[in-house]
Amino acid sequence: MIRVLLADDEHLIRGAIATLLGLEPDIEVVAQVARGDLVAQAVRDHWPDVIVLDIEMPGMDGLTVAETLPGHAVLMLSSFGRPGYLRRALA
Repeated sequence: MIRVLLADDEHLIRGAIATLLGLEPDIEVVAQVARGDLVAQAVRDHWPDVIVLDIEMPGMDGLTVAETLPGHAVLMLSSFGRPGYLRRALA
């Protein structure tokens, strides 16, 4: 079972992703948060295998959150095509 934490400030987007992932028999969404500054606590509470982060969130942006989670598998989501975001996300 792959345990996933979703972090996105857009409730409809977060809910849609959770619903789609919930259709997969080997994926479980173990937590959802709407603010970047809530991710670290959710990681400690739920021990996800994969953390899905939106780049732009209140509290702390997804890029900064990812920098605080070394050793964790992170998938970044964004509707922004800014080259600086891409370079920073890949780093």
